[in-house]
Amino acid sequence: MEKSIYSAEYQQLCRVLRELRHEAGLTQAQVAERLDVPQSFVSKYESGERRLDVIELRHVARALEASFGTLLSRLDIDAQ
Repeated sequence: MEKSIYSAEYQQLCRVLRELRHEAGLTQAQVAERLDVPQSFVSKYESGERRLDVIELRHVARALEASFGTLLSRLDIDAQ
């Protein structure tokens, strides 16, 4: 199992997070404000430069107005 943040699976997660943000009509700055973090935090996880833990990922999903289940199902659909 590849552990790098640059794995294809992790890049897929980054893509899904970007898509969910765009679908919600939010900017990186707006998501950052909802998370109470700098905009660079959002930029870094979207580009794959920063890895999110499962709790952070759950908070990001909420900030994107998506359920954690929706996020996971999008990953499953894209993996098929």
